[in-house]
Amino acid sequence: MAAHQELDPIRELLSRAKTIAVVGLSNNPWRASHGVSAYMQAQGYKIIPVNPTITEALGETAYPSLPDVPEKIDIVNIFRRSEYVEAIVDQAIQRKIPAVWMQEEVINEAAAAKARKAGMFVAMDLCILKEHRARFG
Repeated sequence: MAAHQELDPIRELLSRAKTIAVVGLSNNPWRASHGVSAYMQAQGYKIIPVNPTITEALGETAYPSLPDVPEKIDIVNIFRRSEYVEAIVDQAIQRKIPAVWMQEEVINEAAAAKARKAGMFVAMDLCILKEHRARFG
């Protein structure tokens, strides 16, 4: 019998996903959100900036909030302080977005529990760039 291969849910998610809405994406190239999103864009993902204070980032139109994004989203990547996460998760649940990703130091257990209860994939306190690089080189 073949050895049981451990499933890697993060690898599966990143293999399947095409579009990442980045809440809190800055158009300032010195900000982590910009560098991480530029990397993911270079890996072939469509990046959708979600930030009410900018009109575009990384050559993509920015939207003020998740409900304003007109297209299908596979992952919501959150670069906001932890206290803002629950409202973002509520919007993601309403839109039936399959995955919520909270970047390093973004931790909100209540929001994570709510997202899991809604059937969403949840990554918390993890950098999507580091996780992608670890799996896909």
